[in-house]
Amino acid sequence: MSDKEEMASDGSLNVTLTLRLLMHGKKGETVKKMREESGARINISEGSSPERIVTITGPTEAIFRAFSMITQKFEEDITAAMTNSNLTSKPPVTLRLVFPGSQCGSLIGKGGSKIKEIRESTGAQIQVAGDMLPDSTERAVTISGMPQAITQCVRHICSVMLESPPKAATIPYRPKVIPAGAHAILAPQHSTVSSHMEVI
Repeated sequence: MSDKEEMASDGSLNVTLTLRLLMHGKKGETVKKMREESGARINISEGSSPERIVTITGPTEAIFRAFSMITQKFEEDITAAMTNSNLTSKPPVTLRLVFPGSQCGSLIGKGGSKIKEIRESTGAQIQVAGDMLPDSTERAVTISGMPQAITQCVRHICSVMLESPPKAATIPYRPKVIPAGAHAILAPQHSTVSSHMEVI
């Protein structure tokens, strides 16, 4: 058994994985609490870009706990925002994962079979960007739905990552720095989906 593998409490193999999320803003205290309660390592990229890469590393169960907490926090933020708006229906929680391009084929499946299965079994919407993110070999994977559905979706994504390792070295996406003098609004990312999505 390698140092990246350990037995979970139920006797199944608990493998260390890393998932990368694209978020706006920086919530230091919230992240500290999530780190302590989930048991996952959670790091936020530095820099003056409005977009931050949030890296979540740990045994699979710790990753699921972290995602559960993140989606719950987003749900609370949406509810709070709705009290001051005229929205009548609650928008879904939306997360953007940054995913190695070489693993996207396995996530989509032959003729879109895998992504369809994930959508149907979790109730979450999942879309894979058709284009690579700038200067990288990663693509954006947008997941939206109820918090529980998103966490279930992440379970499926972790399974794909374990079953189909990257076929080549991944060039990670790094958000662009904003030039001095430009103003960035640090706000939650709403469900604006790229126009270059895989048509499944």
